[in-house]
Amino acid sequence: MVAQVDSAYRAYGWGRYARRLASYAMFEGRPLTTRGRWFNPAVFGLLRTLAVLPGDADIESPIFITGLGRSGTTVLGVLLSLHRQVGFLNEPKALWHVVDPRQDLNGNYAADGGVYRLSERDISPTSRTAARRLFARYALLTRSTRVVDKYPELIFRVGFVQAIFPDAKFIFITRSGADAVPSVVNWSDRLGVDSKHGRDDWWGRNDVKWHYLRKQLILDDPSYRALWALSTPELDHTNRAALEWILTMREGLQQAERNPQAVYRIAYEDLLVDPVNQLQRLQRWCGLEPDPAVVSYAKGRIYDNPAKQQPPLLPPVDALFTETMRRLGYVC
Repeated sequence: MVAQVDSAYRAYGWGRYARRLASYAMFEGRPLTTRGRWFNPAVFGLLRTLAVLPGDADIESPIFITGLGRSGTTVLGVLLSLHRQVGFLNEPKALWHVVDPRQDLNGNYAADGGVYRLSERDISPTSRTAARRLFARYALLTRSTRVVDKYPELIFRVGFVQAIFPDAKFIFITRSGADAVPSVVNWSDRLGVDSKHGRDDWWGRNDVKWHYLRKQLILDDPSYRALWALSTPELDHTNRAALEWILTMREGLQQAERNPQAVYRIAYEDLLVDPVNQLQRLQRWCGLEPDPAVVSYAKGRIYDNPAKQQPPLLPPVDALFTETMRRLGYVC
């Protein structure tokens, strides 16, 4: 589906559909595993122009959907995009690359230099101004009063984002690791591509995202000493995905505990069981008056898959996986 919308979405009116198409075509950029990368120079030309044009850059409380991909992040963003006030950016990594190239963990636009954790100490006045201008001008051009940005890895950059947008709100969506991990593995099997530069899949170009994760989040952290010996470049995709899920879930729980006013946890499973109340509660927390279109579309778009068994993992990974599942309430 182009821009993650289907015929049912288009039935909600040309205005919402056009706003979503503009977001997709003009602001998000085309990552490694997608078609249309030839258009990226035009996207970057527009973004760099908007970032340097002088003028005010007021933007009200942007909303960031974070967590682990393949956990309902995209569908939640698409649902919120039907809100009459919302402009939705689905992983606008081109936009964030203009703000700070260190954001690029997959090698979409930079071959090296990616950084997982960024804090308020990493933001410069120039980057702060560029980000505020880009978000404000995106909202203006799409006639939105609120911006929703789905970018899962921002859960590792909460302080960085808050230094730009002090009133930012973060949605941290969780999903059982038993379901999320195989979904990540299947994503690479389905959408990974071979190019003249190597393999492009979930782990970026030639595993660059895995290298950043293992070096910056595992090998630099003594609390994960039990994982050091097995966290090699050759580790299989199932154990890699489990480690990414573990690290992301633990980071999200920590951020929700530290910043309860700014970080809202929602479980994908709860969204499946009770989309009406979950979405209404979430919209109110975001400062949005609930829009009937969001719930109406959810009733036809959200569906469940049969629950899966815990994937076979190496013993040290399995121990942390089980402990994290327990902390999230998925096992007793």
